[in-house]
This record gives sequence, structure tokens and C-alpha cells, in this order.
Amino acid sequence: MGHGQKSSSEPVFWYRSPAPRLNMLVSGIYGYRENGAAMQGLTETASLTVPLIVNFGSPFRIGLGRPPALADSYGSFAAGLFAGPIVMDSDGAAECIQINFTPLGGRLFFGLPMSELADRMVALDDLADCDIDQFARRLAELNSWESRLDLAEHFIAIRLDRAPQANPSIGWAFSQLMLKGGDVRIGALAEKLDWSRRRLVASFREEIGLPPKSVSRIIRFNAAQALAAKGTAAGWADIAAACGYADQAHLTREFTSLAGCAPTAWRPAK
Repeated sequence: MGHGQKSSSEPVFWYRSPAPRLNMLVSGIYGYRENGAAMQGLTETASLTVPLIVNFGSPFRIGLGRPPALADSYGSFAAGLFAGPIVMDSDGAAECIQINFTPLGGRLFFGLPMSELADRMVALDDLADCDIDQFARRLAELNSWESRLDLAEHFIAIRLDRAPQANPSIGWAFSQLMLKGGDVRIGALAEKLDWSRRRLVASFREEIGLPPKSVSRIIRFNAAQALAAKGTAAGWADIAAACGYADQAHLTREFTSLAGCAPTAWRPAK
């Protein structure tokens, strides 16, 4: 269980590790409460996370690849993959449960083509899912964060257990990209499956949300972030070589696209 910082004005966090049987489907369950300190321009870099946020407080303002406008207001919502940075503001009164799914876990949980969530935020009302609506109402009725995390863990486990079988071919192809750090030719994946490239790309959009090339870019970028955060590499040129970039200039272009800044301006979260 994580706890917030000591300052009374800073946000408080709770964390629940998913059960082992959910490890490939859910990456974490979080509670988050702001204590009056507004958030301005918080940037999340591109990732392979499909979040569900149930908000009990003020909405967030969220911009995809840009600072949010006043109209970019979201309370409770789901979101798919986005190959770029996400910029968020809040007024300091947000309070929510966030469940982070893997792309395959999101496909099973929401029961929707992931292309319908990619590159956007979708309000819970627009999902038109009675079970998720009821889940959100039950969460809001609870006063204990431990109880909220318990309910979230229970609900997602039951829903995932009842979900239809995932597409095993895309599951295999996605696992190959993850295993090899995104360094896999798309044509080779299609050949192994005895599929056309067009079929592979279309199936990836449906099951994952983005085409395999975009997924590979995010995998490679996340690997570079992780290596930089360790602090063991001699420099960005070494990180570029280790993660399969053509050169440091290639890595810089990808950081600008996926993080919204150059590598030297990026800092890992503490």
C-alpha cells in the first residue's frame, strides 16, 4: 500500500497490486485524492496502459499531445492507447480510483474493439455499460479507500473471468513484440501467422488499439525510459544503441514525438 507525501496540500495515493492471475491483464489499481493543490501541465508520456478512472471529485482537464483547453474536461472515463504525450490539469479537488489495464486486459474488460478507445477519452456514460455504471456508483458510496480497492479488485477479477476468449494470434504477436523490445519485423509476424500484413494491422487495431508499428515504437521508447531511469548507461547514445534506435538522433525524434520533449529534458518520476 502506498501513502501520500507528508505535506497536507499534496495528493495522497493508495496502491493495490493485482492478483497474480491478473498480472498480464492489469498492471495496477490506484486510489488518488488531491488536497487542494492544483495540478498544471502534468505530462504523461506514451505508454501501453489502458486506464479506467472513476472520479468522485472535480474533473481533470486532459489534452492529447497538447495542453488542455477549458472544454477538455473529463470526470469518470476510459481511455485507449495514444502514441504521444498526455497533458493534464486539475483544480486540486480530484478524487478517484484508477485501474490500469494492459491492452489485452482492456480488450477483455471493456468488451469493445480497442480502436474505439484509442486516441481518445470516453466518458463512462458514453460507454453505455450497465455493470461499469453500477460499479462506479458502488465505489462512490464507500468511504474507505481500502474498501474501494477491495471492490475494484473483486469487480475486475469477476468481469475478466467472464470475458470471452481473447484472440490467441494477436496475443502471441503482442507477446513477441514485448519479448523482443519492439524489434520485430511486422512482415515476419504476419508470415508466422500465415496472415497478410493488412490483416495483422487491422487485427492489432481491434485487439490492441494501435497498429503493430506504433506499438513497437512505444515498447522501444518505454525501454529507453527504463534504462535512463536506472542511471547505468553512459549516455543517450548508448541508450539509443541498446534499445534498437538507428542513432541518437532517431531516439531524440522519438522522445519529442512520444514524450513531448527531448531526452535531455525528460526526467524519470521519483
